[in-house]
Parts: sequence; structure tokens; C-alpha cells
Amino acid sequence: MLRIKKEYSEYLTKTFRIPTEIISRLDSLSHEYNTSMNKVVIQCLEYALDNISDEEKPEKQ
Repeated sequence: MLRIKKEYSEYLTKTFRIPTEIISRLDSLSHEYNTSMNKVVIQCLEYALDNISDEEKPEKQ
């Protein structure tokens, strides 16, 4: 479930190329939650990073 969290104290600007269909979905979510697309992207990334399974992680060499 998407939960919009607190603000962060520091930000770093990066540029990513994201497929248009994903941008459309993110835009829809930002409207649905009445928040910025940036906040939605941060929450989606945090969720993905927190929930990646050990099976998906590459082995350390």
C-alpha cells in the first residue's frame, strides 16, 4: 500500500529515463493522493528497496 511519508531533510537531483507508461501511472497516483509525483516516486522506490527479496539480490563477490 502506498503511504505518503514525511519530508526528507536532504535531496539530491538526478535524472532518470522512465518509460511513458510508468510516468502515466505515477501521474495518476499523484493525483489520486493529491500530492507531488516526486513524493510518489520516492515512496515507490523506498517500497521496492525495502521489499526486494534475498533471491533477487546478486551474490557478493
